[in-house]
Formats: sequence, structure tokens, C-alpha cells
Amino acid sequence: MSTLDTEAAEPAAQAPGVRTRRRAGNRDRKSDRHRSRTDGRVPLGRRLRRDRTLLLMTVPALVLVVVFNYVPILGNVVAFQDYDPYVSTNGITAMLESPWVGLAQFERVFADPWFWHAVENTFVLFLLQLVLFFPVPIALALLVNSVLRPRLRAVVQAVLYLPHFFSWVLVITVFQQILGGAGIIAQTLRQHGHEGFDLMTDPAVFKFLVTAEGIWKDAGWGVIVFLAALAAVNQDLYEAAAMDGAGRWRRMWHVTLPALRPVIALLLVLRVGDALTVGFEQLLLQRDAVGPGAAEVLDTFVWWTGLRSQDFSYAAAAGLIKGVVGLVLVLSANKVAHLMGEQGVYRK
Repeated sequence: MSTLDTEAAEPAAQAPGVRTRRRAGNRDRKSDRHRSRTDGRVPLGRRLRRDRTLLLMTVPALVLVVVFNYVPILGNVVAFQDYDPYVSTNGITAMLESPWVGLAQFERVFADPWFWHAVENTFVLFLLQLVLFFPVPIALALLVNSVLRPRLRAVVQAVLYLPHFFSWVLVITVFQQILGGAGIIAQTLRQHGHEGFDLMTDPAVFKFLVTAEGIWKDAGWGVIVFLAALAAVNQDLYEAAAMDGAGRWRRMWHVTLPALRPVIALLLVLRVGDALTVGFEQLLLQRDAVGPGAAEVLDTFVWWTGLRSQDFSYAAAAGLIKGVVGLVLVLSANKVAHLMGEQGVYRK
């Protein structure tokens, strides 16, 4: 029998059940393709089967987030109690046996003048860092992006990003060795007959000092984010602008900055949401040097007046107020981003 006769005889030799299953499979694939074409969406069951490996890879991360981020939220009930951890050796039993006091803890917080002083310091530091800190990564990213040599650009990025990995203890130690009373600058001034200074213990300049420390440590992270956004800009836009006679500054103003607007809006919303957290470890390490009048913010206030004195209900009430205000700030900033035509953290 010839090869053509063999190939022609093979379909006839197949079992009817095989042909039936094959036709059913073809109909299912055609149905899926038709459904995808009509509404542009892939069925949920098919997506789960397709992405099951990726979904399994995310399970450990989801478990960690639930255990360490969402389960502790249940502990906020102590803000409405006169919580006593020594009632029982079990923390859950202690919460169940502690008496309920309603809003009494919140009344204590709002009546505390040191709480309002911490709120004032927190917002002053946030506004100062928003004005002086937030534009720095954008400016540095534009400068680094203008460097033409890739090797030099990589070196500059590494130098800018390196302090992000330093702990706050190391960062404050570096500033102490430079701007402290026994620092390099003060010693040099004394050697030349001038009076030295100690900026690390001066409450008047402490807010600017904290901002400078934050810029040196974390500006490099923002540079990486904005450089990633600049890498996605279509180079044809620059060429078209150059052909129209636009110089470097006009290309930056009309091409680069509009391309960065979505990222700027997103980071600004996140920054506003983080307004009440202006660096707990950074300020706690320097609180004794300048005093609580200059360094007391909401996080350090909760630590010193709540946790150090083991007044857990009071600390929980102050922390809950901070969380609610932070949520309101995020939603408000995201609404402003929507009004400006940007996506923000989430779509409308």
C-alpha cells in the first residue's frame, strides 16, 4: 500500500470516541476564542488553570501579609478597653477579660497637649520634606538621564543608590562626624581660630537636619524609579521636538516632564499617605540630643507615652487616630490626582 493510501486510511481506523472527543475539544476552543473576541475577557476558570503556577508562587507572600499586616489589626480593640496585659498570660485572654471603656482613651489623647505638639511637629516635618525632599529625586533623575555614556551613568546610579542600604544608625553617625561638635567642620574652624558649632544638638535647625539626612539616604531610590519611567519615553518624541526647533530645556519641559507626570502623581499620593510617618527610627535616635520639643512626632509620642509606660490602650488609641487620618489623606490625595487626569493609586 502506498503512503497516500496509508494516510487516507488512518482517519477511518480511528475509534468513534476519539473523533467525538476531538470534535468536542475543537468546539470548546472555538467557544473560548469566540468568547474572548466578543467581550475581550478570558474566562476565570481558564485564567486560573493558565496561571496556577504563578498563583502558587504568591501564596507564601500572601500568607506573610495576612499574618503580619492584617491579623494585628484585630489588636486595635484595646483602644476601646482599659487593657491590662497582666490579667492573663495569654494576650487574647487578656483582651477578652479587660474592661471596655468606650471612647475614654480617645478623650485622653485629644486632651493631651503633648499629642497636639507631636501632631504639629509631624506636619511641619512632612511639609518641609515635601518641599525640599520630593523634587530632589526628579532633578537627579533628569541629570543622570542626560549623561550619555552608559558606564558613567551606571556608576552615578550606584553612588546615589548606595546610601539607601545604610541603617539610620550609620547615617546619623556620618552626619555626627561631619556636623557634630567634635566633627570635621567644627574641628577645622577651631584650628583656624574660629568658634565651632554643633548642629546635631541644635533644636532650631533640627528639622532641616532631618530633611538633609533623608535626602542623602533615600533620594537614590527615587532616582531609580524616575529613571525607569524615563526609559519608557518614546525617543521619537525627542527627535520630533528637536526637528521643530525645541532646545534641551523645551524638550525636557514638553516631553520629559509630561511623561513623568503619572509616576510623580503616584509617588506624591503615597508620600501624602505616609505624611504622619516621618521616620520613627531616625527621630528616636536623635530625640535625646535635641529634646522632645523639636523631635517629638506621632510615632515617638506613641512609643514614649504609650509603650514605654505600658499604657497600651492609650498608645493604641493614638495609633488608630494616626491610621484613620493617614487613610483620609491618601483618599484625598488620590482624588486630587484623578481631578488632574492621573490614575493615582487606583482608577476611578
